[in-house]
Amino acid sequence: MSNFIRQSAETLTFNPFQTIGKEWLLITAEKDGLVNTMTASWGGVGILFGKPVAYIFVRPQRYTKEFIDSSTHFSLSVLPEQYRKQLNYFGTVSGRTEDKIKNSNLSIEREDGVPYFSDAKLVMVCKKLFAQSVEESAFLDPSLIERWYKDKDFHTLYIAEIESILRKPEQSE
Repeated sequence: MSNFIRQSAETLTFNPFQTIGKEWLLITAEKDGLVNTMTASWGGVGILFGKPVAYIFVRPQRYTKEFIDSSTHFSLSVLPEQYRKQLNYFGTVSGRTEDKIKNSNLSIEREDGVPYFSDAKLVMVCKKLFAQSVEESAFLDPSLIERWYKDKDFHTLYIAEIESILRKPEQSE
């Protein structure tokens, strides 16, 4: 049984620059009964299409992208600092070559069928609304291409409705 409480997006008080950029997210999705995850530090939250949304960026070579693309939902889990080793691991090892989740000793739970980490302090369960590849021609500052896309492996931008937010009662966002 889950030890999370539900809260509305309007009650979130976390600093996205700290939470996403420094603490990082785990993007988790399911495909054909398998679950995969990756660490992310690019993204954000806000209002779009009249809904609370999260947006994430995933490179084409990431194995988790296949899971996100084949699913209607994904989760974003924020883990406490004590799990920094696992976050680094999830960001450097591919689920193509090993069972990252099993090897991490972290646990998966589900919210409305969507996998997330029970070790998280905050979880956003998200329904995909929009996906588009970032295109070189859209950059107004060409130095960004040189810095972030030397291999021309442009991210896909996903915008997703935050359908539910789960928080550990003893944790503040």
